[in-house]
Parts: sequence; structure tokens; C-alpha cells
Amino acid sequence: MNQRLPADFEPTSRVLKRAQYEAFAFSVLDRDIRVRNESYENPANHEYLVTVVDGIPATCECPADATYEGPCKHRVAVAIRPRILELVTKVQVAADGGTTANDRCEPAESDQCDCDELNDELPCWDCVRTGRKTLPKK
Repeated sequence: MNQRLPADFEPTSRVLKRAQYEAFAFSVLDRDIRVRNESYENPANHEYLVTVVDGIPATCECPADATYEGPCKHRVAVAIRPRILELVTKVQVAADGGTTANDRCEPAESDQCDCDELNDELPCWDCVRTGRKTLPKK
């Protein structure tokens, strides 16, 4: 479906689209990522912890992840954002007392967004919010 997604990730088209266009905010915690959906009137009621194992969003606390087959939109939202995965991996490595090769390098500045390489026509929320891209007209 998308070459950025792990091989065993098989989200439905609907889940992938929602993971791309909903207004997610990410907070990197010790070994997890808090995903908050700012698209709702009360975003605090739509905040879930995604656990990353070996660079893959493995589980989510949301009801959909436990109920439906395949990854939920929160796990997919993390999976399609390599910068978020990179940050949580660095935090995990640092928590274990190690370092990564990237710890010695400055991050490359780029105008390219993570959604530039996605197969679907929907841009990510950050691109819409900042005006870099617009949502397609129906």
C-alpha cells in the first residue's frame, strides 16, 4: 500500500487517509508516543499512547486498535512520519544508555515534508495547517 509502512502494516484505505489528514499532535515520552487528535472539539478525550517496538508502532491504547483488525489510525499516523519514529528511537536508545550515529550529526534542513512521498493525494495536517498544501476539492 505504501512503501513507508512496515511490511506487516496493512491499514485500510480509510485508516491511512485519516492518519494523513487528521490534526494529530505528537509527544515523545520515555518509550512511547502520545498521539492527540486535535480534530475534535475536546482533543484531551482523543489522546492515546502508542508503543514503539524496534522502530514499529506496535500497540495503541485506543479502542479501535483492540477492536478492529489491522493498525489503528494513531499507529499509522506515527508509522508514516519517520521523524517521529526517529525521535522515539533516539529516546529509547538514550534511555538504554546508548547512542546512535545520528546523535553526532546535525539534522538536515529541508522543505520536503513526510507527506510528499505518500501515494494518496491527501497532504498531512501540518502541510494544510501551514498553507504548504491544500485539501483536494471533491
